[in-house]
Amino acid sequence: MTPRKFFLTSGVGTHKDYLASFELALRDAGLAPFNLVSVSSILPPGCKKITWQEGLKQLNPGEVVFVVLARNATNEPNRLIAASVGCAIPANRKKYGYLSEHHPFGETREKAGDYAEDLAASMLATTLGLKFNPDDAWDSRRQAFRLSSKIVRTTNVTQTARGDKYGRWTSVVSAAVFIP
Repeated sequence: MTPRKFFLTSGVGTHKDYLASFELALRDAGLAPFNLVSVSSILPPGCKKITWQEGLKQLNPGEVVFVVLARNATNEPNRLIAASVGCAIPANRKKYGYLSEHHPFGETREKAGDYAEDLAASMLATTLGLKFNPDDAWDSRRQAFRLSSKIVRTTNVTQTARGDKYGRWTSVVSAAVFIP
């Protein structure tokens, strides 16, 4: 089975129980009714990005759904958490792209999203034979990757939250969801 479409989504949940907070984050992301199977980081050739609204309409409750999932949780009051999935799509649609997961503590939405996007783009760049300095700032590498005309687009989906002030579990999820 090779997915033809994918969408990005994210969510957050808070509850006194860890598992229930994760479930609420999945509900917020629209993914709770599915049996999720985590897969690694390859975006199939020609896989088209669609909106999450369009994607959810194509799935049925109880369906086994393949995802690249980033998740994080804390019960520490006010602790900043993030879950991010980065995406890098090659210009040549016959080549595969990359997805990456990142789940840090203490990073803003922008920082976590940039990191995940950079990671996916860097993995793709190495498979395409692009030369780059991994120590350069992401903005410099992003520009170089785009100028190469081999990477057409990078993006990310990121969810952040602060730990509940009463110490209840707070969970965040971000996912790339594959549609067969």
